[in-house]
Amino acid sequence: MGRARLAELHGVATSYEPAPGRTVQVPEDTVVAVLAALGVDASTPRSVKDALDRHERRQRDRLLPPCVVLRPGGTPRQALPDGLAEALPDGTELRVRTEDGAPRGWGPAAAARPLLPPGTGAPPGTDVPLGTGSPTDTPLPLGTHTLTARAPDGRTATAALIVAPDRMPSPPARSHGFLVQLYSLLSARSWGMGDLGDLADLAAWSGRAFGTGFIQLNPLHSAVPGTPAAPTDPSPYRPSSRRFPDPVHLRVENVPEYAHLGGAARERADRLLEAAAALRTSVLRDGALIDRDAVWALKREALELVRAVPLSPGRRAAYCDFLAERGKALEDHALWCALAETYGTDWRGWPDGLADPHSARTARARGEHLDRADFHSWLAWLTDVQLAAAQRAALDAGMGIGLVHDLAVGVHPSGADAWALQDVFATGMSIGAPPDAFNSRGQDWGLPPWRPDALAATGYAPYRELLRGLLRHAGALRIDHVMGLFRLWWVPEGRPPTDGTYVRYDADAMLGVLALEAHRAGAAVIGEDLGTVEPGVREALAGRGVLGTSVLWFERDWNGGGVARPLTPEEWRADCLATATTHDLPSTAARLTGDHVALRHRLGLLTRPLAVERAAEAAEVAEWTELLGRLGLLPEGPGDEEAAIRAVHRFLLRTPARMVGVWLPDAVGDRRPQNLPGTWDQYPNWRLPIADAAGRPMTLEALAASPRLHALMATLPKAEVD
Repeated sequence: MGRARLAELHGVATSYEPAPGRTVQVPEDTVVAVLAALGVDASTPRSVKDALDRHERRQRDRLLPPCVVLRPGGTPRQALPDGLAEALPDGTELRVRTEDGAPRGWGPAAAARPLLPPGTGAPPGTDVPLGTGSPTDTPLPLGTHTLTARAPDGRTATAALIVAPDRMPSPPARSHGFLVQLYSLLSARSWGMGDLGDLADLAAWSGRAFGTGFIQLNPLHSAVPGTPAAPTDPSPYRPSSRRFPDPVHLRVENVPEYAHLGGAARERADRLLEAAAALRTSVLRDGALIDRDAVWALKREALELVRAVPLSPGRRAAYCDFLAERGKALEDHALWCALAETYGTDWRGWPDGLADPHSARTARARGEHLDRADFHSWLAWLTDVQLAAAQRAALDAGMGIGLVHDLAVGVHPSGADAWALQDVFATGMSIGAPPDAFNSRGQDWGLPPWRPDALAATGYAPYRELLRGLLRHAGALRIDHVMGLFRLWWVPEGRPPTDGTYVRYDADAMLGVLALEAHRAGAAVIGEDLGTVEPGVREALAGRGVLGTSVLWFERDWNGGGVARPLTPEEWRADCLATATTHDLPSTAARLTGDHVALRHRLGLLTRPLAVERAAEAAEVAEWTELLGRLGLLPEGPGDEEAAIRAVHRFLLRTPARMVGVWLPDAVGDRRPQNLPGTWDQYPNWRLPIADAAGRPMTLEALAASPRLHALMATLPKAEVD
């Protein structure tokens, strides 16, 4: 019982319910390992008792929790955990230092000393007692402040005080837009994979031609660089850093200094352009897969040439501003990149001292690798500039939202973020998913989780910084596996996913920080809430203004008893992004034709005989087709694939969904999924260009001229009503 109590106090589940009415006990060894990763020894009965005693003493003696999250109009006492506010000694004074240094009074009478009277000219950064009844007593502004408690016996404590809006910003109007994996969108100018120049062109074209309101992207996070022996992991969901985008997405010719190359550098750049054209041709004409490493090898050499061109005074000033704004986070990221060039990409195998970002050896390395670190900082700046240009192109084309960036659920264990932020990651743990109806073995995603206690101790600074960076040039943010703001499945190293357990996070704090940063950026938030969702989570997200994700084939009345019927349009939720498919699911054409069943059969992924799978799939498609016809959305009748895809999107537009997404490959009949879960080397995940119904790769220029795409998009603006 003691260990269970200790686990509960630290948010570690000792059992879970994979389905209503079915409880699974977590192995004791797992609970012990997870608690150890949280800095708690629960290996023996004696250590459990000692840990419980220490926790009780901390609770009894502390004045404040590490972090307090408030909504506008709340008081600090209301935000304190149950029992803690009442336990504060009588006469305890609560004071605030605001993030901008301006003195503020706020809240109910809680101070032993009076507030500073009006006009006293308190200097910036003054600690201001909380109280009422004074003209200086004004509500605290939104932001991250510092709360101090001072007890009559002289004890003091400080905590981060985050004042967050009640809700995320809403999309400006109901709109439709494209969903696209940027690497797959090649143009006649791409260097073998889609880039930020292509993104700007897609935004400018689609906004003007079709009135699209947004473009949702895959994560553009920085990847762990590849080597000849170990190519870059093509998945955008296992990045080196979520704090900075990858420079592989740069359009090299759009860097202003590129135009000033001369002499031998210009000749070499021209040869690199020819090599890039050959690489592009191999993908678009010869059927080669997208090769991220080959693309980066060419771009990197070209960018090394460009770096030798001096920046103009204005560009130099802008670069210096970027360095100052991104600060220590950029310094660490750039240093990791420089050290990885010398010692390899797994920091856990670096020479003594370098594995610790705070060591004296690492401090010396900052000077020794200054030039290479500056190169990587410069790349981060160039990428930021081109991202800003793409968002500007989207807004100039009339989009109300523009770019929708994607936040992956975690980072690679050997990457830059895991190195620089070791203090807030749980050692020896990986996140994943428990066994469910679709995967009886569970999943291990190989991504280290954040420690909830360490996040709180920092006032959620790493999380705030991450969100702020992603929202710099975004009209909205999609959060992959948004349920992770509430709890994550932790798997101890060396154990199967079935031996994991849930660890709970402070959802109010995670959502509060998210609301604050989204408010500051004026950006909407979309949560990917597909799959197993804990009861109450969708309601909590909706209450804070987080849009959900609704996919046509999953929208059924699961509570109606018997066979779950498809929901009619008016039964859909309004606060969502509605789509026909996602990057992890079959394209609409593949589902309508049954091609995805044939693909899974060829790869040996079916769990039932092929004939059974085909029959089940055909029955589901027929059920939806019948509903589309009954609603008058398929006047052409069954059997016409293109008409059925148009009908699916007419259906989505008939729902009240705030955002309707069109998977760009759907617009041209592409049969192939970009990612086939459950495969690794059996299928070319994340390496396919967009193709037509016959599997022929298509450029952005070909997409823009596609009659099939235009016919589909012509159905959308008619239903574009707020």
